Amino acid sequence: MGDKPIWEQIGSSFVQHYYQLFDADRTQLGAIYIDASCLTWEGQQFQGKAAIVEKLSSLPFQKIQHSITAQDHQPTPDSCILSMVVGQLKADDDQVLGFHQTFLLKNLQGAWVCTNEVFRLALHNV
Repeated sequence: MGDKPIWEQIGSSFVQHYYQLFDADRTQLGAIYIDASCLTWEGQQFQGKAAIVEKLSSLPFQKIQHSITAQDHQPTPDSCILSMVVGQLKADDDQVLGFHQTFLLKNLQGAWVCTNEVFRLALHNV
């Protein structure tokens, strides 16, 4: 991983950490957000750490597994990292679905946090 630019290393590490937490215990995701964070989940807007964790914790499935197909990371002019993830997920006994997720990461006091996040299932003809 050392031959990749630092923003790709940080973005990849964040993505791995995020989905490990999400799949194991999404109530623990609060550590990656701040009170100013924003989430758009399938078109619904949530702002603030508490509202985001409440939304993610209340999703209507017991177990979930994400499989990452691709991820891209870019540095932004204001020293943030933009990360875009494409993959598949399987929730409970439902069919496998594709998804797209975008994160904007910011370094605050030495820790990378998610300030903005957008999630959409890759559904067609719905």
